[in-house]
Amino acid sequence: MKKIVFVRHAKSSWDGGFSDLDRPLSSRGINDIKLVSSHYKPYNYIPDMVFSSPANRALTTCKGVMDYLNLPKSKLKIVDDLYDFGGEKVMNFILSINDNSINKIMIFGHNHALTSIVNDLGDQFIGNLPTCGLVKIDFFAEDWKYITKGHTDVMIFPRDLRP
Repeated sequence: MKKIVFVRHAKSSWDGGFSDLDRPLSSRGINDIKLVSSHYKPYNYIPDMVFSSPANRALTTCKGVMDYLNLPKSKLKIVDDLYDFGGEKVMNFILSINDNSINKIMIFGHNHALTSIVNDLGDQFIGNLPTCGLVKIDFFAEDWKYITKGHTDVMIFPRDLRP
């Protein structure tokens, strides 16, 4: 069985005139990482590998979640193809994972790619995966190249956790 946790980057800041690739997180985004991570931590999901877009907002979200979940940095790989807004590059990346000893992964990326992918692969419709939204999907496949429709097991959205 293969499992993927998709996490959209936390809320970014539009201040400072940064390029899209370099945009930092806003204070709300930093707080949402703690909120989502603390809610997800009891699931005790330990991925075999963690993959992140190189964009500052995605990588900062990734490292924050990894820190909160006590995941070693050795599990992190930055993948340029995850800096994708349509979803095709992200799907091609997933399907091209050729190490089938890896069964559980986390992917940190962007919209609209992740909303599209969780709707294509999961069995629950999500109108929009919000910033710092987390979705875990389980697949009955032994090989990454055969990933198709799976079961949406967990959905955590910061807006549902705020008072």
